Amino acid sequence: MLRFYFLQQWYALAEEALEDARCDSQTLQRFARIELDAEGVPDATMLLKFCRLLETHDLCKALLAAINADLIARGLLLRAGTLVDATLIAAPASTKNGKRARDPEMHQTKKSDPWHFELKAHIGADRDSKLAHTLVVTAANVADIAHTAERLHGKETQVHADAGYTAWKNARRS
Repeated sequence: MLRFYFLQQWYALAEEALEDARCDSQTLQRFARIELDAEGVPDATMLLKFCRLLETHDLCKALLAAINADLIARGLLLRAGTLVDATLIAAPASTKNGKRARDPEMHQTKKSDPWHFELKAHIGADRDSKLAHTLVVTAANVADIAHTAERLHGKETQVHADAGYTAWKNARRS
């Protein structure tokens, strides 16, 4: 199940799309170590329940920390420099649900011209390997620079960011 969870995250697939992909892709089957004719191959419902179980017990952060520790031990996460950036995560704006309300953790924000009702992922990634080592998720209206320090591991010699982080860089120098 954990391998399916990773595939879902890496390829940004919904549970139903992952269920379809596991049947169509031999690469995904090999990574997940499944035989389609075997019993117990997870379907979309089972994948959704597993994801909710991870979220309910707040295990996603622990998983990321364990993976990062393994990558460091293998010399794959160099940690000399960190790339920091933020991206919007789409969410349904509809109120056509059981509570007839939008998710209270999400907010509107304007990017380019249209308004978006979303979350924001603030990401810290290793400069050389491009592997993410830190993730902070907030409402979309939280400024990109708000969680910059949390995305740094403290041992980097360089921090790379776009122009949206200029105020943070200037404050850090003084």
